[in-house]
Amino acid sequence: MELSLSKPDKMGKTRLFRIFLILGSVFMILLIIIYWDDVGATHFYLHTTISGPHSSRLPPESHAASKNKVEEDKDGSFLADIDAFVNQFLEGTSDPTEQVRVETPPDETHNQSSEKPEERFVPRREWKIHLTPIATEKKQRQDSRKQLIHDLCSSNSSFDFPGKNRTFDDIPNKELDHLIVDDRHGIIYCYVPKVACTNWKRILIVLSESLLVNGAPYQDPLDIPVELIHNSSVHFTFNKFWKRYGKFSRHLMKIKLKKYTKFLFIRDPFVRLISAYRNKFELENEDFYKRFAVIMLKRYSNYVDPPASVVDAFAAGIRPTFSNFIQYLLDPNTEKEMPFNEHWRQMYRLCHPCQINYDFVGKLETLDEDAEHLLRILRVDNVVQFPPSRHNRTVSSWEQDWFADIPYASRRQLYKLYEADFKLFGYPKPEKLLNE
Repeated sequence: MELSLSKPDKMGKTRLFRIFLILGSVFMILLIIIYWDDVGATHFYLHTTISGPHSSRLPPESHAASKNKVEEDKDGSFLADIDAFVNQFLEGTSDPTEQVRVETPPDETHNQSSEKPEERFVPRREWKIHLTPIATEKKQRQDSRKQLIHDLCSSNSSFDFPGKNRTFDDIPNKELDHLIVDDRHGIIYCYVPKVACTNWKRILIVLSESLLVNGAPYQDPLDIPVELIHNSSVHFTFNKFWKRYGKFSRHLMKIKLKKYTKFLFIRDPFVRLISAYRNKFELENEDFYKRFAVIMLKRYSNYVDPPASVVDAFAAGIRPTFSNFIQYLLDPNTEKEMPFNEHWRQMYRLCHPCQINYDFVGKLETLDEDAEHLLRILRVDNVVQFPPSRHNRTVSSWEQDWFADIPYASRRQLYKLYEADFKLFGYPKPEKLLNE
């Protein structure tokens, strides 16, 4: 005689099963909600940082130290574990992007004369290998420049300037658009217009392989068309992070700032202004004429109705003078209407040296030496060389002539406007220009 469950027992088990099913579903939903941020961050982090191994940046002897540091820095959080995991990939030992395709020499293919020559891959590192150590004076120069910035940015320093005490999180995304990221080599470059940024952008394009020609990445920086170098779509900057990663952007920025090698190049502030004026207002530039020159002509040169185009203006001999340009910079209404254009915005406002601890601070005045030094630090001097410097560069010896028509009171106002750049980056106060 078979036993069968009574109707109440069946109903009880069915009800119990439904309760467990509901509780299980609720638990899974809560689990997803609780861990969603971390899981999302993991996905984006992995997708972003592992765009290519970074062996070209990390010397072999630093691998063990880096792993030990990760172990010591664990705080038990999920993201710390992910950082440790990803760090293994950042210390890869091979990089297929650092290879070039060449044909096998004839002596290796004599038995294959009727066939297409065999192709093999030769690491680019065979092109050039530096065995001599970097000169001590170059290292000391970098230490001195970085220490000066650190001291002036310290809360103990009496020197104050706008934005000095804000944190990295306080910087709006739109002010981070000068920080170019190369994930393949672990590099962050803050570009400053009128400070060799065209050539450094060329270098970054070659390294990141972000542009192709005939299906292959550019290998010679000078082969890259000028009109593409400053195309914003070519470079991946911090300002673009929020569009791709949303609320995880700042976390990823901080990780990259911690792990990557960060550098910038700067220049004597007044000489940079002269260079900006020469390039944007002494040459026919339609965009800068309409956006800035027309304003200067109306406000400071008594042109009620300036020519509509730069071609017509130049044909009539009409253009803003350097004195008009300085008046424009000193006019309080200028920045009330819009922030300074990047070509004359203060360098510290572009690169935020008090919030970002740069590993290398280069100067245009020592460009050739600094460029060679930096490429060796980045361990990419076997991949790319910095293009030769231009010889018609604006130099500091011209300052006295350029400022001859600028009143001394205006010169002192201008120095005050750019004082933070002078002091942070170690440029002496131009006493001869400022005092009668």
